[in-house]
Amino acid sequence: MHRKTRFVCVSDTHGYTPSEAGFKLPAGDVLVHAGDLTNTGSMSELRRTMDWISKADFEIKLIVAGNHDITLDPDFYAKHGARFHRDRLEDPRQCMELVTGSAPSVVLLQHQTAVIRLTRPDGPMTAFKVFGSPYSQSKGDWAFGYGSSNATALWNEIPLDADIIVTHTPPRSHCDQKPHGSFVGCDALRQALSRVRPPLAVCGHVHEGRGYERVRWQPALIRTRLYAHGVDNVTRGALPPPGSKKQSLVDLTGKRAERLDSEGFSCSPASPGPMSPSSGGSAVPEQDSVPYLSAADTQRLDRALQTLRKETCIVDAAVMATSWPHPGGKRFNAPIVVDLELPVWQGTAAAGSPCI
Repeated sequence: MHRKTRFVCVSDTHGYTPSEAGFKLPAGDVLVHAGDLTNTGSMSELRRTMDWISKADFEIKLIVAGNHDITLDPDFYAKHGARFHRDRLEDPRQCMELVTGSAPSVVLLQHQTAVIRLTRPDGPMTAFKVFGSPYSQSKGDWAFGYGSSNATALWNEIPLDADIIVTHTPPRSHCDQKPHGSFVGCDALRQALSRVRPPLAVCGHVHEGRGYERVRWQPALIRTRLYAHGVDNVTRGALPPPGSKKQSLVDLTGKRAERLDSEGFSCSPASPGPMSPSSGGSAVPEQDSVPYLSAADTQRLDRALQTLRKETCIVDAAVMATSWPHPGGKRFNAPIVVDLELPVWQGTAAAGSPCI
């Protein structure tokens, strides 16, 4: 059994509240913030951001940090904090506690996985596995950076059975084009997405890349031989123009647009992948970022995903519409709303539900 679950997606708010950015948060089940909660990670910026996030009426708020959230990267802040905050240094531990302790509904993902079960009686009562990461291949001295030599190993840590992936950086050639035409996303992340094929991937970082694409992946053999030539079949979605009062809605359920061609969720009968058991609750972190799979299990899961998951919707949800120095002044985008059908978890489904 599957039910529509509504995700309201934002990113790159850079310390601005929804009212300051000129929009109201649409109603939904899950709020996703894909990083750059702040401009320079100050305690005051974090407090303002977490105040509106914690008060927002969503059952779960999924958050990753971004390269501007420097105090949430303690190692980076220890080396470079003075360059940003001079003699008014923040305490990274207190900054982290502010985010993680803001509300029980807030789930901060630090390159890790969690199993989410929505339990509100008036909600969809669905479940999914999400992987979230703050890393981006940024130029210059910014938080959560990584080099090209580390990229493949970093993104290979995404579990094969992740249903939803939230990253600050976009994958290369998907929602990552700058005004001058270049694509600045991460190629290793793109390869990881083509392997995992999650139904939904949410990102930000490239403000001008805001929008969504439906990517129909090529079969594994073709992808291996021709990957460098960009053989993914991409449909770029159309959203209302800036300033429109219409909702920026992405329908993946088949009600307003073609249904997403993707099965094999972590809680789906067709999925052979493991799902961590829990003792209840809405958000259950896994003990390790990547559950152990034998080589045989990995091959079996990979083959199954090639068959079941054919399409991914990639969303760049950047709220700030321009990059520094903001030519023409700062402008803002509305949140992107995504409707996705997810499996109902065991406690609410009929007998025989596979979610464990």
